[in-house]
Amino acid sequence: MKLLFKQRLFSWFDSYDVYNELGETVYTVKGELALGHKLNIYDRNGTHLGIVREELFTFLPRFRIIINGQDVGCIKKEFTFFKPVFTLDYKNWTVEGDFFDWDYEVTDGYGNTVITASRQLFNLTDTFVIEYDDKANELTALMIVLAIDAAKCSQRR
Repeated sequence: MKLLFKQRLFSWFDSYDVYNELGETVYTVKGELALGHKLNIYDRNGTHLGIVREELFTFLPRFRIIINGQDVGCIKKEFTFFKPVFTLDYKNWTVEGDFFDWDYEVTDGYGNTVITASRQLFNLTDTFVIEYDDKANELTALMIVLAIDAAKCSQRR
């Protein structure tokens, strides 16, 4: 299964539309004015599903993952020299990017690939294709990519 994650072109805050393989909008993400990134995720009916919120005053980017009002854990960037690496503490998953910081692979605690995300080049805004096998991982996959994209933005400041 796939999702296409695309940042809106003219937006004051981080705003994204997320489409399924049929081109239908399945999620909308709306940034909120806050210290650090705070991204609210809504389903196609406008129901609030979760938040990706940047924690402040950390050496490397760190984001809280909140699903249905419950804080389930965090994704944090690890210190590395060549390839970006993130850990997701609530599922014991690791996220590793390639040298160019365009493609990411998410593996579970056993080394199995559960999600891949690829940055699409030659677009005016940040665009990713997210692939996953288990529908239960769809929202988590989206939240991981949102956190990675926000972390890259935070490091450019």
